[in-house]
Amino acid sequence: MHMRRSTPCSRCRQRFMAKSVTKGADVECPSCKPNYLPIPADEQYSSSQQQHYGLRSRMRCFYSQVRGKVHQNTVTPSLNPDPSAFNSMKRSSKRAVLCGITYNNWKQYRLKGTINDVRNMRDLLINNFGYPGHFIRVLTEEEADPRFIPTRKNIEDSLSWLVSDSRQGDSLVFFYSGHGLRQPDFNNDEDDGFDETICPVDFQEAGMIVDNDLNTLIVRPLTPGVTLHAIVDACHSGTILDLPKVYMSEEKNWVNSSPPSGAEKRTSGGLAISISACLDHQAAADTSAFTAGKMNGALTYILAEILKKLPGPTYGDLFDLINETLNNVNQSSCLANTRFLRRLFNSNFSQTPLLSSSAEFDVYKKHLFL
Repeated sequence: MHMRRSTPCSRCRQRFMAKSVTKGADVECPSCKPNYLPIPADEQYSSSQQQHYGLRSRMRCFYSQVRGKVHQNTVTPSLNPDPSAFNSMKRSSKRAVLCGITYNNWKQYRLKGTINDVRNMRDLLINNFGYPGHFIRVLTEEEADPRFIPTRKNIEDSLSWLVSDSRQGDSLVFFYSGHGLRQPDFNNDEDDGFDETICPVDFQEAGMIVDNDLNTLIVRPLTPGVTLHAIVDACHSGTILDLPKVYMSEEKNWVNSSPPSGAEKRTSGGLAISISACLDHQAAADTSAFTAGKMNGALTYILAEILKKLPGPTYGDLFDLINETLNNVNQSSCLANTRFLRRLFNSNFSQTPLLSSSAEFDVYKKHLFL
């Protein structure tokens, strides 16, 4: 029997929070801007202009520029040990697709923490949840094999591989770290009038992958007994899978998020759960507040650290700890001492992770096991 509680117990909180924040660390501020126009680096750029141009994820902020951090490209071994094994080995009940995009060919939109996010998540799945390395398909721009470059086609092919031949008892993971944007919804599927998207490395030529596509690719095929976890560390990622149930952490209750059009967005009997970095109208951030000098997606790093230290937390406890850690970062000197960030975020680093699902469940009784 597990007692329901609104916040994690003091012991769990102390164990996790003890090393959660390194003060004085760099922070990259998010700004996901439509039309892909560069945001001026001038510190005097007005807040009204910033609001006009919208938010572009993870732009290199003034504070980091002053400190003169230099991004160095390095050649690294493939994170896909034996690509041929994907097709030749027997199936596994645990499979994952991890996608991290740096956008190396677009200097003004280049991200710095996505590769670290993928490595962190891969290590977590292998060492803490028993995922076989040969059944974790990794897509990054550092891969030499063209099949594992995160183009739109490769991402969609990998997602099809992820859910193919799924059976009862299978656990699937889709992880994405990269740019996320929004576009007008013309199908009456969204209450706010916008579809959420992820941006493949070739999105300018091949287009973005919208939430409707992701729902069709990896939600609808889930059969009874199959569980999918999607972890999306990107701007505007709140309802990126178009799942019908959304959990509101502050109110402690589920709300209906079914499309106004009545379109069917459910699984074929399986369970889909999405953990998103922020609400649909918000931006997600990279930061080195947790590991000095090394950029990570805030959600990815916090999530991985919690699951390493506290295996199998309830979903409610997990989100309580994530929100508490983000509040801790808000109050740290790495933001308080930066005039540029204080003005950009109105003195607050605002990022509210969101839990959504294909079906409701008691978040303080159901434990997370990837």
